[in-house]
Amino acid sequence: MTAVKDYQGTYLAQFQAHEKDHAAGPGWLAEVRRAAIHRFAELGFPTTKDEEWKYTNVAPIAQVPFQPVAAASATATAESLAWSCFFELDCPRLVFVNGHYSPGISFLAGLPKGVTATRLAKAVSAGTPALEQHLARYADLQNSAFTALNTALMQDGGFIEIPRGAVVEKPIYLLYVSTGDGGPTISSPRTLILAGRECQATVIEGHIGFGEGTYFSNAVTEIVADENAVIEYSKLHQESRTASHVGTVRVEQARSSNVTTHSFSFGGALIREDLNAVLNGEGAEAQLNGLYLMTARQHIDHHTTLDHAQPHCASRELYKGVLDGQAAGVFNGRVIVRKDAQKTDSKQSNKNLLLSEEAVINTKPQLEIFADDVKCTHGATIGQVDQEAIFYLRSRGIGISEARKILTFAFANDIIDRVKFAPLRDRLRDALFQSLAKRSRKEPA
Repeated sequence: MTAVKDYQGTYLAQFQAHEKDHAAGPGWLAEVRRAAIHRFAELGFPTTKDEEWKYTNVAPIAQVPFQPVAAASATATAESLAWSCFFELDCPRLVFVNGHYSPGISFLAGLPKGVTATRLAKAVSAGTPALEQHLARYADLQNSAFTALNTALMQDGGFIEIPRGAVVEKPIYLLYVSTGDGGPTISSPRTLILAGRECQATVIEGHIGFGEGTYFSNAVTEIVADENAVIEYSKLHQESRTASHVGTVRVEQARSSNVTTHSFSFGGALIREDLNAVLNGEGAEAQLNGLYLMTARQHIDHHTTLDHAQPHCASRELYKGVLDGQAAGVFNGRVIVRKDAQKTDSKQSNKNLLLSEEAVINTKPQLEIFADDVKCTHGATIGQVDQEAIFYLRSRGIGISEARKILTFAFANDIIDRVKFAPLRDRLRDALFQSLAKRSRKEPA
């Protein structure tokens, strides 16, 4: 399909239903919401005629009248989430179920003095000064209908503020859960992370889902790294097989800051992830890592932008994909080097492993360079499991199914090894093993 039938009226009505509540909050936020819903109405949902959405048809989202879940119905227990290898992590966590805060399975003990990790709604109610300066000031709602929709409808999410010089030993975990109960449901989680000068911290953002119902998660995260801040951010997808997820991550980096992002996708029917990192201070460094494992008819689309706005900045990007069955993948990575961003050093790579003849990947790494003293490279590879390596393993008495699993694990594990938090690395390997085991059971020994 090159066109989708807009159900914008559903979301306009949702906005109007809560407009009185919005008006009761800060005036600046009500103004931002109104601007966002007007922009959403102007943009409409994207279609495959739009270059940025050429290979991703959002009809499964645009043609379903998703409705928010009432707070009273947004319940989950530790037992109901035990199935996910991403639930229990040894670190402070904030849990949201269907867009609503769940205090019973959240805990924040052990945070250093001065570090704020709380609900965004609570921070808004408390009149936190930093919100007006930073919330909804970075993610581009003018050109993204989904970002505009999230900004208009956001109710809650995570707010993290790390003061100057603080060192946070354990990660702060923001977990967004969708239960898939009842009719088609929508949640609009919003996350704001403010990293002060010379601080060090790790943040994990997880999205998991269960149940047989159809749901749509439309998430936006803004990360602001001040001068000399060091931040590691991981985003995890373990959505249900009927779920749609559109995520936007926007990173703003000041002078000599260092930000590493990891994206891991193990589930969902339709996943779209837009990540835009702006190196807006001299000497800033960014590293973008990604791993996606898709099978059956799953569809995943990664659009990344590394925007070198200042000189003497460096970036590294490596995304790897494993696609099986009739899965479809998209990778569109842009590296932009602005006119004054001399001495830029950037390297971008996308590598894909196709495990079936029906799996498809559309990959497009690209450079846009407007400076003349830079060092930039990019590339992409698409291939299958090395047959010579399989022959070698089989000659050692290893079955073909196990040989394929070993080689695929080695291909993917390179990205997992880049995560510094050991408990998360272990859980990621568990998810990888589970994914590969499901496939190997379908293959002849």
